[in-house]
Amino acid sequence: MSQEVLIVDDEADICRLISETLEDEGYYTRHALDGTMALEAIQSRCPSLAILDIWLGDSRFDGIKLLELIRRDYPHLPVLMMSGHGTIETAVQAIKMGAYDFIEKPFKTDRLLLAVRRVSEAVKLRRENLELKARTVDIAELTGMAPSTNQLRRLVERVAPTNSRVLISGSSGTGKEVVARLIHQKSKRKDGPFVVLNCATLDANRFETVLLGAEDQEGQKTGLFEQAHHGTLLFDEVTDMPLETQGKILRFLQERTFARVGGKRKVEVDVRVIASSSRDVQKSVEDKRFREELYYRLNVVPIRIPSLKERQEDIPLLAQELVAHVATLNGLPPKKFSEDALLVLQSYDWPGNIRQLKNVIEWVLIMASEHDSEVITANFLPAEICSETSTLLQNDQSLRVMSLPLREARENFEKDYLLAQVARFSGNISQTANFVGMERSALHRKLKNLQIERSNR
Repeated sequence: MSQEVLIVDDEADICRLISETLEDEGYYTRHALDGTMALEAIQSRCPSLAILDIWLGDSRFDGIKLLELIRRDYPHLPVLMMSGHGTIETAVQAIKMGAYDFIEKPFKTDRLLLAVRRVSEAVKLRRENLELKARTVDIAELTGMAPSTNQLRRLVERVAPTNSRVLISGSSGTGKEVVARLIHQKSKRKDGPFVVLNCATLDANRFETVLLGAEDQEGQKTGLFEQAHHGTLLFDEVTDMPLETQGKILRFLQERTFARVGGKRKVEVDVRVIASSSRDVQKSVEDKRFREELYYRLNVVPIRIPSLKERQEDIPLLAQELVAHVATLNGLPPKKFSEDALLVLQSYDWPGNIRQLKNVIEWVLIMASEHDSEVITANFLPAEICSETSTLLQNDQSLRVMSLPLREARENFEKDYLLAQVARFSGNISQTANFVGMERSALHRKLKNLQIERSNR
């Protein structure tokens, strides 16, 4: 999505020149001829960047005063200052007050575009850093090749380029936010913000202020809707949203505008809404805890995330990726899981899904960090993981057999079984064949194929 730039200059020709220059580069622009118009434009919808002239003619205040007000009420809005009468002292003052850069008029087109580009890149980097810190999961892709994983990956690829609203469902810890981020990253809004609102952890009394923003005598506060302009807003655990707020969200989805708490001015933003829930949303509708109209508005494209138990064949790849993440984040030496350890991990039900797997891997890496071995065996795994696996996996021999492909495991079993039976009857093939229920000639062929030495009695 195009970034939006507000140009503030008392000369209409300058505004038009800058607008044409930026729009040729794919930016969307608005302009204001004085400080009052500029504040009204920002209040109606906060832009991605503001370019302010220091001298604003007959305006009630100059660009420096306007910069001060913007830094107070819109601390995340980057500002680029410009002036045809500027001095070094003025430029230094503007930078100290929080402006990203200062350019002199008349300016060359390349100089303007370079300054705007630098500001955009700095803002994008800051936003990405904040998003990285806010992530509760470390995996940023859909790892694995299970049928359910491949189906989910294809669905994400189809829905991402559209602007359709998406409702993601799945048990806690399955990676709903990962899927929402992937949809954003693969969409036309990928350069815009990705904002998450966890409806389950937010105080109901603060919900509307956080989401819509607020206005009072001291100024105004930008809400998450405005922060997500030209980007994506994820309502995590959407069924925990207060009913009154649900009504306002429904109106926003219908009208694309809203009013801040305490304000009357309509704010228009361009936001893609994605919702997620670990609960049955339809059941919440039936219980009158979630508005039916809002459910249908959000559930344009439903996506269900499979549990880890449904994609156990993905566990080795997931474990390998999580080991790399956890080791890097915690400064621990990387390890590899042995075949027996992976088998135990695949045999466990994982009620906490990927989040639980991550926690187990973090625990294992910490506990195994003092050991020189680079391989984590089943002995290092937590007792509760091993105790709930099948009794078939409780000894080393069974673990070895279970780690083999079916054909090889069957051959090993047959060989061990027939060796024991031949020994039981002291090498007598006729008695052995009679006991195991095979023709004597068929047993001879089987023993030959398995390379078992026997007596020809």
